[in-house]
Amino acid sequence: MPQGLIYRQAHLDDLHTLCVLGQPLNRLHHQERPDIYRDATDQVERDQSHWRPCLTSRVQAVFLAERQGAGVGFITVQIIETASPLLQPLRAARIGSICVLEAQRGQGIGRELMTLAERWAIRQGAGDLRLTVWAFNEPAQRLYEELGYEKRAFEMGKRLG
Repeated sequence: MPQGLIYRQAHLDDLHTLCVLGQPLNRLHHQERPDIYRDATDQVERDQSHWRPCLTSRVQAVFLAERQGAGVGFITVQIIETASPLLQPLRAARIGSICVLEAQRGQGIGRELMTLAERWAIRQGAGDLRLTVWAFNEPAQRLYEELGYEKRAFEMGKRLG
């Protein structure tokens, strides 16, 4: 583990930190898909309503990576259950967001955050761990494949109008 780096489960007191760390992720998504994602410039306060449920729900968790007391990355994960007569019953976990500050990348932080989310999912009784990644995010796709994730489905879309 890189020097001075700690990982822990986040709490409601970490809401502001989570909002700040989410800004680069928001910018990336807005840059690539402004038709879907709003501008993220200085929207820390706006984003609190998005991140708060991740910190307060019994079926969700957030893990933070910190260096010298400052957040450098995070991951969100939640439990989902299928409830349909057409599907096998399954308790699964879904990664919602993962972000590591650009200056901190390449040190295994994202990999460790993914491991923490996987361990949490197992403790919650999940039998599967899922995530969605945009086609434009090739570095993330490479990481997920290195961690054993497989491509299962493709979402296709068409802009109208």
